[in-house]
Amino acid sequence: MSRIATIRKQIDPIAQLMQEHDLALVHLAALNRETQSIAEKGFSREAYERILSAVEFIEDEVSVHNKSEEEALFPVLERYVEGPTKLMRDDHKVLKREFVRLRRAVNKVGKERKNKRAAQDLATISKTIVQRFVNHIHKENHILFPLVQKFLTKDALREVARRML
Repeated sequence: MSRIATIRKQIDPIAQLMQEHDLALVHLAALNRETQSIAEKGFSREAYERILSAVEFIEDEVSVHNKSEEEALFPVLERYVEGPTKLMRDDHKVLKREFVRLRRAVNKVGKERKNKRAAQDLATISKTIVQRFVNHIHKENHILFPLVQKFLTKDALREVARRML
């Protein structure tokens, strides 16, 4: 069972999404730290493995998280307001495109371990995507989710929770 599936056994969908954000932030911090390490100190198998772990988390778990927001939370919230969900959907699209760049850069460093330029590029791309993810999470945690809690009834939140399963 995935980490996100374990979190989803809870009842409050907003608390679940926020816990998933917390977990994502841990992996994003590791990604940032380890890509900087490779850029500054050169390739190390340990740092590269931690980068791969973070990238796999983003690829697997964050895609599930975003799908839940887009298919479970946003449609219910859009009964009340649309602007914030459009912004979040747009963020998801940008992050997905940036992730493709990140994945290519990680693969290049894995193949060209002595290429300092590739390591620098990876660190730059990583820093950009981490900043975007952190900003996105901040917007959801501090703007979108309080809006959800203000507008959605308990029945609507239960519907979101059911849709997330």
